[in-house]
Amino acid sequence: MKKLQLDYLDLYLIHQPFGDYYGAWHAMEDLYREGKIKPIGVSNFLPDRLMDLIVHNEILPAVNQIESVAFMKEQGVRHQSWAPFAEGLNNLFGNEVLATIAEKHNKSVAQVVLRWLVQRGVVAIPKSVRKERIVENFNLFDFELSADDIEQISNLDTRKSLFLSYRDPEVAKMMGNWRVDLNLDRTVNILSSIKKGQGGVLLSFFCT
Repeated sequence: MKKLQLDYLDLYLIHQPFGDYYGAWHAMEDLYREGKIKPIGVSNFLPDRLMDLIVHNEILPAVNQIESVAFMKEQGVRHQSWAPFAEGLNNLFGNEVLATIAEKHNKSVAQVVLRWLVQRGVVAIPKSVRKERIVENFNLFDFELSADDIEQISNLDTRKSLFLSYRDPEVAKMMGNWRVDLNLDRTVNILSSIKKGQGGVLLSFFCT
C-alpha cells in the first residue's frame, strides 16, 4: 500500500477458483473490515463455486469478473467483464459490425465495446498502460447505443468461451500452480502519469 501511495484499494479479487481460495477470502474479509480494501470479489467463478462461497461466508462477493453469467444477477453479485476487449481475439478491433457502429457515433471500436457493456449493466475495467488509451476509455458517456446497435453487437456472441474451460482438469492444475508477479513500480508510474488526466482511476487487484 505504501509503495502504491494509497490508503486503500478500490477493488480486490481472487483471480481463479483454485487453491486455498477460502483462506484467501477470509483474509480479504479481514482487510475489508479494517478498511484497507473496499469491495471484494472473485474472478472466473462459475455458478457452483460462486454459490458455495456465498453460502459459507459472511461477506458477499461484490463482483465476479467473468465472461458472462446471468445467474449472478439473481444472487446480487455484479458482473465485471473479464477482458472486455477479448484480448483482441477474433479480430475484434477489425470487426465490420463494430467498425460501422463506431463510425456512426464518431467513436472508436473500443469505446463502442465498452459502451455496450455499460449499457447492459456490466462493470468494465479495460487494461491499458498508455495514457491516451486510458483517457479514451473514460470518454464513453457522451453517446448512447440504440437498441439496434445493441442487438447487432449481441449477435456477435459465439456462445462459447474464447479463453479457457475451468471445468477442464488440466486447466485447474495449471491455474493451481500459477503465480503472478505484481509489477508495482510500473503501476505507480502509470498512476503518476495520469494524475492530471480526466476522472479518477479504479484500482482492481487480483489475489492468487
